[in-house]
Amino acid sequence: MLADALGRPLRLIITPGQRGDITQAPALLEGQRADAVIADKAYDGNALRSLIASMGADAVIPSNRSRKVPIPHDKPLYRQRNRIERCFNRLKHFRRFATRYDRRTIHFAGFVTLAACTIWFS
Repeated sequence: MLADALGRPLRLIITPGQRGDITQAPALLEGQRADAVIADKAYDGNALRSLIASMGADAVIPSNRSRKVPIPHDKPLYRQRNRIERCFNRLKHFRRFATRYDRRTIHFAGFVTLAACTIWFS
């Protein structure tokens, strides 16, 4: 999920549970403009960092432990990452989202879109 600076959802791509989210990051960032892209350690990859740099934004992503030379990040700015967590928390107030009632992805995506609209305008 991609959220703006206020924690409102912008884009969502539903993936299988076993697939890593970093694979969808380029599609989420496509066509976006930002001063900084804030993400957690799971998104620490050289390809994603170069994509963010080509956007003209700063990558505020902590380094994985497996990285031999850690890349520093802006810690005060990284504290803003909780906004995406708050966005997910607001979506989880909808029981249908939290329990994943819908078996078909298209139905689930439709409801998530409806819930995201509710968050945007409340």
